[in-house]
Amino acid sequence: MTLLVALLLGIVQGVFMFVPVSSTSHLVLTQTFLRSQGVDLPPSESPELILFDLVVHVGTLVSVVIVMGDGLKELWQGVRSDLNEGRLRSQGLSGSPSSRLVALMVLSVAVTGALGLVFQGPLTQVFASPTLVATALIVTGGLLWWTDAMTPDRSGRRLAFGWRTPAQVTVTVAVIIGVSQAIALAPGISRSGITIFAALLLGMQRTMAARYSFYIAIPTILAATGVQALLILVGDGFGTISWGAMGVGFIAAAAVGTVALWLVLRLLEAARFRIFSVYVWALAALVLTTGLGVD
Repeated sequence: MTLLVALLLGIVQGVFMFVPVSSTSHLVLTQTFLRSQGVDLPPSESPELILFDLVVHVGTLVSVVIVMGDGLKELWQGVRSDLNEGRLRSQGLSGSPSSRLVALMVLSVAVTGALGLVFQGPLTQVFASPTLVATALIVTGGLLWWTDAMTPDRSGRRLAFGWRTPAQVTVTVAVIIGVSQAIALAPGISRSGITIFAALLLGMQRTMAARYSFYIAIPTILAATGVQALLILVGDGFGTISWGAMGVGFIAAAAVGTVALWLVLRLLEAARFRIFSVYVWALAALVLTTGLGVD
């Protein structure tokens, strides 16, 4: 993989990690197009290309820290204060909003991990079928359209909390969001789109839904990257993808992702996600009629 190709793939990941139209699908579409133009790329299912895809995903986590770092800092300070003052030991999670929220996010990630181990094979087989990929994209478009229409009287029970009072996020909410994140293993289902949709349906306000969605992406992606890197290190190594290409993809994804995340948060707050619905429906029609990107 050349540095120019790595740069292009990093840019694609940076844009589509946060724009809720399925970054995995767009990476595969781009890789398939590059192969059709004679670019020498490893197969999509090869361990080294899977690792590269995960590395550029990690790059976008830098974007989350840059754009949403204040909330992360607040969470960390709350947990550290609870630990230092012994509140976790004396009160459990009932008296510590930050620690309670972190624990629920960990639960969401654990649910995703458990379901991913069981269903990753069947879900990733969706790549082989244009009809299934297109169907997943159509579903994503529908969820995004519904996200804009979501108001307290149309969603689940109103949970009137802000960032400082997340006490009404329950174990059930955390589990359902974890399940929705696992569903996004299927190509064509947007991870951010489906988790934000689930959070809104369960009564979260828009800002809180976005933070929860993007925060749980951090341990999810880091864990997947670590596992894949270990598999490669004990296998045949990195093959044709150099450390330099990994680095270029990482930096490009982080830089472009910062701009994309800022824009997506503004559109979510303004209930303007329907523009993405039109895009993914058009993409679904393209995939269904041409088989483009199915690998």
